[in-house]
Amino acid sequence: MDTIEVKNLSFSYGAALALENISFAVKQGDFTGVLGPNGGGKTTLIKIVLGLLKAQKGEVKLFGKDINKFDDWVKIGYLEQKNTPSSLMPLTAFEVARLGLLSSKKLPKTFNKTDNETAENIMQTTGCLPYKNKLFYELSGGQQQKVLLARTLINKPSLLILDEPSTALDSASRENFFNLISSLNKQNNITMLLITHDIADIGKYVNNFLILDKNIIFYGSKQKFCGDKKAEEYFGPYTPHLMDHLHADAKSCPFGRHQ
Repeated sequence: MDTIEVKNLSFSYGAALALENISFAVKQGDFTGVLGPNGGGKTTLIKIVLGLLKAQKGEVKLFGKDINKFDDWVKIGYLEQKNTPSSLMPLTAFEVARLGLLSSKKLPKTFNKTDNETAENIMQTTGCLPYKNKLFYELSGGQQQKVLLARTLINKPSLLILDEPSTALDSASRENFFNLISSLNKQNNITMLLITHDIADIGKYVNNFLILDKNIIFYGSKQKFCGDKKAEEYFGPYTPHLMDHLHADAKSCPFGRHQ
């Protein structure tokens, strides 16, 4: 069973086309990078998958169930672009991570000892337990992102969607963060859908990637990218550089790395 299945999906904002007749499927355990230019439809696609926008044409299934009937949203974790936290909300790192449990709680929404243990365990997994008692807004960008990842993972989602998660991070923090989520993908078989415009950041981590510019330019493995005519026509002379960033094997590729 596919984790995400999209068939003939189209969406427009008035007269402005955002997505045109796209189809693809993401299997359980895949780590898929979603790439494309600004305005290419990446955010629109994610909002539709998350149920925040309703598809105007086409079909979307989550875990084999039509999205219009899907109600098990706790199976999906979403890490959005990080905003600068306010000092007016003086929550500790532990309190921020534990907030992720609220979505699965019934009224009255209070925390218990088991919740505290769960929060500590997931903070240990994501490497942010050493600063659990520090105020969240005082942490570095990389530390904050680990805490937010802990909050996202606390309900043990089967699908994790990350929207430009490395935007505010320096190069060392980005590498540490991507190593962490790559490890979670491999060890826990969590399906990952990572939206980014920076191919150089994710090339060595993903096993599939989707290039989206209103329609699908390419979807598949890095190996299949080599020789794909539509991708070659779209990227032209930049194709070899893209392959380098994706760490794709270009030995037998007619438009691969420089001969």
